[in-house]
Amino acid sequence: MKAEPLLAKLNELRHEAEDDKTDVEYLALHHAFCFISYKMSEFQKYLDEVAGRDDG
Repeated sequence: MKAEPLLAKLNELRHEAEDDKTDVEYLALHHAFCFISYKMSEFQKYLDEVAGRDDG
C-alpha cells in the first residue's frame, strides 16, 4: 500500500472537519496530516512493514 492515498484521504477528512478549527476531531486530523506529511518516508516504511506481516 502506498502512503499517498492514505494521506489524501486524511486530508479530505481534515477538510470536512474544518468548520470548527477548535474541535478536537479537526485538530487530531490536522496534526496527524501535518506530521505524516513531514514523515512520509517513515510512514511508507511503516506501511511496508505492516503489509509484510502474516496476520492469518
